[in-house]
Amino acid sequence: MAASLRLGRQGILFGLRLSHFNKCVRATTPWQEQVRRFYLSPWVLGVTPLKVQMPALSPTMEEGNIVKWLKQEGEAVAAGDALCEIETDKAVVTLESNDDGILAKILMEEGSRNVRLGTLIALMVEEGQEWKQVEIPPPDAAAPTAAPPATHAAAAPVVPPAAPPPPPPVLATSGPLRLSPAARHILDTHGLDPKLATATGPRGLITKEDALNLLKTSPAPKAEPAMATPAAQSPAPTPVASPPPPGSRPNVPPLSVPGKPGAPGTFTEIPASNVRRVIAQRLTQSKTTIPHAYASVDCDMAAVTKLRKDLAKEQIKVSVNDFIIKAAAVTLKEMPEVNVTWSGDGPQALDSIHISIAVATDKGLITPIIKDAANKGVQEISANAKALAQKARDGKLLPEEYQGGSFSISNLGMFGISGFSAVINPPQACILAVGTSRAELRLREEDQTLRTQQLMTVTLSSDGRLVDDELASRFLDKFRANLEQPQRMALA
Repeated sequence: MAASLRLGRQGILFGLRLSHFNKCVRATTPWQEQVRRFYLSPWVLGVTPLKVQMPALSPTMEEGNIVKWLKQEGEAVAAGDALCEIETDKAVVTLESNDDGILAKILMEEGSRNVRLGTLIALMVEEGQEWKQVEIPPPDAAAPTAAPPATHAAAAPVVPPAAPPPPPPVLATSGPLRLSPAARHILDTHGLDPKLATATGPRGLITKEDALNLLKTSPAPKAEPAMATPAAQSPAPTPVASPPPPGSRPNVPPLSVPGKPGAPGTFTEIPASNVRRVIAQRLTQSKTTIPHAYASVDCDMAAVTKLRKDLAKEQIKVSVNDFIIKAAAVTLKEMPEVNVTWSGDGPQALDSIHISIAVATDKGLITPIIKDAANKGVQEISANAKALAQKARDGKLLPEEYQGGSFSISNLGMFGISGFSAVINPPQACILAVGTSRAELRLREEDQTLRTQQLMTVTLSSDGRLVDDELASRFLDKFRANLEQPQRMALA
């Protein structure tokens, strides 16, 4: 009994001493905390980044080009600061940051083209974090961009298998040869015998690919005819001189220099910009899905010309196109049934009158918008049009400055075009094509005398689903009245 009590008391004392020792060790060994912090530090785990992805800067944008980075790696960025310039399908737009932090890593360098929406273009870290230790995500987003090289790699082995020479003699014995125009041109240019080509087209047609495969697999015969002696050239006409079937044209036209291949054609491939690509898509969409109807009218520009001269005396400079924009806007206000667009469910009436004006740039046509044009004066319209046209040529238009128009105007009068028909800009219902003014001698109905008139032809392209011929005719008649009598526009 006494022994057990003695052992219990010694155990309690040992436990108290051990707990005191642990407290002293914890207090005197800060290296454990440092080790713990080291393993939890960004040096080991990396800094979780803030992702910057390629945004949709316009409704029709599917990919963009990185034009220029305005911030460098390691530079502090505040919310609203400009990160980079991106070329969209419409213009060059500045991408602004949504967060505060530091630009840690640029993943898409300047000049990167056709960057799909949602692709990572840069990484940011929060303020106070080590930006050099940013954790770069796995390249899962880069997988679509890495896929095209695989297609090239897969396409490369296809070329060698196209070199089996045995099949051509069998093909030569089976009826007359049939060549596509492209194949005939290639074989004619390089002086190749079409009977040596392997036909892979329908019904034994020798296609362009067949001619190219023959050209790749037989480079030596191209130079041999030029070096051959006249005696060696004599057997060549024998296979070509085989009588063709009646009513068929010769397979290979004769060469201008017998036995010598012509110079191959050359071309320069021009990469299409995003703007050009989207213009092509929208024009094709417009002409294939919208039933275009056309109507033209001549407008007397005498009153506008006189009014411009009077304003110029007061140092107010406005163009004819400014009066045209004002007349179109006022006419739309008087005839709201023309101020409509087409949607999937049918016509939609618009509450505002925004006039889109076509501006030619180096990258293609773009249509900046003069908003609420019916309630603006001609001088204000002129100032807005000049500012928007300059921004369009510089590629600095904002998305809201070229999206949402209700009616378009395309003026080629300054180029001497007398009249033309424009393609509707969907989902709008109409576009007005304006030609140059010309002097014509016409008979006055009032006193039956001849006088010279300055006439300008305008052509309205309208969506037949929304604006029929009768409505288009009434619109042009009212437009002509507003343009020939500018004082009416002020009253309207």
